[in-house]
Amino acid sequence: MPGPATPAVLPQWISEGNTHPNARYSEAIWPLAPLIDNPGTSLFKIHWSGCPSPLLGQVKLAAWTLINGRLRPTYLKGRGTRARPRSSAADMRDACNEWKRLARWLHERRIDSLTDCTEDVWRAYIPERWAGGVTRETAEKICSHLTNLWAFDRLSAHPSGIARPPWEVEGLDDFLPEADGSAHGENSTQPLDPLVLGPLLVWAMRFVDDFSDDILAAWAERERLVALAAANRASPESSTALAQFLLPRARSGDSLPAIRMYGRRTLARTYVSALTGASLSQVDRFNARHRLSVLADERPGPCPLDVPVTGQLNGKPWREYVDFDEAAELARHLGTAAAIICLYLTGMRPQEVQGLRSGCCPTPDSDFADTSRRHLIRSRHYKNVADGDGNHISAGEEREVPWVAITPVVHAIRVLERMVPPGEFLFSAAHHDFTFRRHLRGVLKNEALNERIEDFVAWTNREAAAQNLPEMLVPKDPHGAIGMSRFRRSLAWHIARRPGGLIALAIQYGHMRTVLDARISSGYGSRSRTGMHAVLDVETALAAADTAAKLQDQIAAGEKVSGPASRRALTAAATAPRFEGRIVPATFAKKAAQFLNRDGVVLFDNPEAMLICAFKRDKALCEPGPEANAPRQYDCRPGCGNTVRTDTHARLMRQRADQLDQVANASPGPLGRRFKVNADRLREAADAHDATALSAKASA
Repeated sequence: MPGPATPAVLPQWISEGNTHPNARYSEAIWPLAPLIDNPGTSLFKIHWSGCPSPLLGQVKLAAWTLINGRLRPTYLKGRGTRARPRSSAADMRDACNEWKRLARWLHERRIDSLTDCTEDVWRAYIPERWAGGVTRETAEKICSHLTNLWAFDRLSAHPSGIARPPWEVEGLDDFLPEADGSAHGENSTQPLDPLVLGPLLVWAMRFVDDFSDDILAAWAERERLVALAAANRASPESSTALAQFLLPRARSGDSLPAIRMYGRRTLARTYVSALTGASLSQVDRFNARHRLSVLADERPGPCPLDVPVTGQLNGKPWREYVDFDEAAELARHLGTAAAIICLYLTGMRPQEVQGLRSGCCPTPDSDFADTSRRHLIRSRHYKNVADGDGNHISAGEEREVPWVAITPVVHAIRVLERMVPPGEFLFSAAHHDFTFRRHLRGVLKNEALNERIEDFVAWTNREAAAQNLPEMLVPKDPHGAIGMSRFRRSLAWHIARRPGGLIALAIQYGHMRTVLDARISSGYGSRSRTGMHAVLDVETALAAADTAAKLQDQIAAGEKVSGPASRRALTAAATAPRFEGRIVPATFAKKAAQFLNRDGVVLFDNPEAMLICAFKRDKALCEPGPEANAPRQYDCRPGCGNTVRTDTHARLMRQRADQLDQVANASPGPLGRRFKVNADRLREAADAHDATALSAKASA
């Protein structure tokens, strides 16, 4: 049994280097921070004030056992691969909140011992628990937490004898609320609207690529002026300089250097102190004597920093100067812009972005002058990370397969590395607190970053209006606030639409099983029960419709087609819908799947093979699965009965052949001959197209 002075978290569960304060068993608040090593996770606490005193001892003992114990392997057997002997701090907090809620319900009915929570009591409690409106998915989690109260009570040093929940014997389905089609969590999160994501990403890249040098230089100059003002000492000379700087402006009606504070303008004391050499106290006394803050509010003037502006917007400097008062805001928005780029263009989860450190994306080794070498991000991932015994590891582990960083991401990381010390978290809360300069710990949390994204959108819209750029306004998203988690749901279409794009996405997003079992393993991330595949179906359907529309345009322009599937391709091009300029809602996923299931009349562009595949399963030589609705484009084979080529493809094949000839001439004997053979094959295929190609009218 734990005593009053027993630690709430026993030492064996606290990792080396975790210095968060612990609590004693008798205290009213138990911080779970000693269990948390993930920098992106909030530091949860359990507050016992909400638990009725007659039940407090029993619930508290079960909670202490939950925090410091482990579920038995015999209990975990048969409960699925995600069942863990020890869960995360967040799950522990949620479980204890559910236990306290149950305790309050029991106390209201004059049940003041868990011993009296019988099977009949469980059956009465569950319908009332759902009365406020709970989704089926949430109800499953609640039942799991309540089951754990029984399980950990049995493991405690003094079990209360709470009854086993009846759903453990009879099955869970009959105790859950009716399915209403709704769900909560990462995988039900709506993707960002393309009309929002487009201008938002452009602004973010503009900040990183075009404005970052100006912003960081302005921030450094502001910090220099702040330090200079703090070090100034009062002297007769500085008093004279202060009067000469301010009095002529005040008396002539000119504006005074001003900053915004508490909703109004006031004299920029630090800026004035740094420019004149006067001490801050001198500026304050001079300000009070002449009532300069009142004048500054009436006639606010700029505080330009002595930093050149090099960034441009539409061919013009984006600023005449950077103001002392806006340097902190711009630095804050710069960090947000870098976060937006990393969130969308890497496929990382929010906590994985928050866990990035300076130096995580080194410059590739260029010993062989290979410019095609990719930048790789080596960092930690946190979801479902457990040790050999199945215990949750809060600190996560380094991802076995690193993320690939494209150029905008590399630029964003380089900017962030200029904002924090070497080895520090790229989103260190202390180093991104530009306004208040507090000594915060850890990294910027989800709530803070979500707020910063909304502030960034507000700034960009004000700037777009001021610069007369209506096309760069970021509209409101129809599904609400943007939020960090929604970027990962907005799959990069330029990856999904390429041959082998599903593989690239799965590697980058960390879900290789999505590829290995493309339809059966939809257990990953079911979004309305269809998983990642529903999102990919939308991208694939749009790409197929684009291919059909492009073929129709080429035919209308007089191009001819050849290949065994040319008639089917012409039919598909004539009947496929166009999606030009349409917003694709979440409900489109079902329609996309139906569109792709039209075996034989769905067109897939394969630019690497320089052909169109009019996919029909029984004719495909790429050996797709029996339920496949798309070809394996990375395994396209000559002689396939689904092949279609246009005049454009023939022209591209000849261009590729000419390129191979140039490479062959610069290559050693056997390798050069191989390039020549490939070039000849391409020309033969182009000649075969020219000899057999027919117009749409002739093919009819």
